[in-house]
Amino acid sequence: MVLLHTSRVGICGSDLHYYEHGYCAAFVPDRPFVLGHELTGEVAAVADGIDAVRVGQRVTVNPARSCGFCAYCKAGRSNLCRHVIMLGSASTRPPTDGALAEFVAVRADQCHALTAEVDDGLGAMIEPFAVALHAVKRAGVVSGKRVLVTGGGTIGLLVATVARTFGATPVAVSDIVAARRSKAIEFGADVALDPAADDLHDTMRELTGEGFDVVFEASGSPVALRGAFDLVRRGGTIVQIGTLGTADIPIPANQVMVNEINFIGSMRYGDVFDEAIRLVTSGRVDLHPFITGVFALDDCAEALRCAADKSRALKIQVQLER
Repeated sequence: MVLLHTSRVGICGSDLHYYEHGYCAAFVPDRPFVLGHELTGEVAAVADGIDAVRVGQRVTVNPARSCGFCAYCKAGRSNLCRHVIMLGSASTRPPTDGALAEFVAVRADQCHALTAEVDDGLGAMIEPFAVALHAVKRAGVVSGKRVLVTGGGTIGLLVATVARTFGATPVAVSDIVAARRSKAIEFGADVALDPAADDLHDTMRELTGEGFDVVFEASGSPVALRGAFDLVRRGGTIVQIGTLGTADIPIPANQVMVNEINFIGSMRYGDVFDEAIRLVTSGRVDLHPFITGVFALDDCAEALRCAADKSRALKIQVQLER
């Protein structure tokens, strides 16, 4: 194991679910626990026999600790491991404490070294960036593809950024919040769509002809998911990223069959953390604009309230004193 002195922690949508509602999807904690799973830290101590990391090294962390031995892990799909222990999550009983604390202990293979070009704020952005990177890779080659991202929150805009970086064109983002549509354009989307607009499908046809080649559903809205099947072209792909809660959501199965629509799930991330770090280190992707506020640990409650403001906040982070 490795003991990390935490320096910067990002607030995720799952943290907000626990804070505001007391649960996240099907995960209901049976006791209070420490939130936080997007982090940068400095290695404070290392167990005997571990050579992969060293004391004083700055790292980011894959917060999903898979077992390493099951069929999924051995097949390179550790994100599907049934025995994952997630930092700052009630997916286990008791819940697993997270990184919003002075120190946090993780397994050595969860640590990914950061270069000097990746400051603490960027290091804490690698985890949500990895979510987006994994989702785009799940869709296959997107170069030259017409892409729609439904949901203009942090993950949606990161997906749009990755898609553009990998050559997708045009890249559209849809969101019911006008401020988020404006932010999408500011972050480089070619067009921002209002999913409630009467002329949505006319606009889609003007942009794409028959429909988008790939739709990334990042809002977690059942309405957005249902609408995706009407916005994707025949033979196109829908990648579901957003968490939809515990209720079953009807999908148009006949439409999927007749149009040969590929409906794909994307769960957290595969082995993409080092690739994500390289993209940031090289300057191919700039994650600084996503950080819209930094708070001290003592002001964590205010940080959570700020993060819940969907019209203004993207990624709120907490800075811990060293």
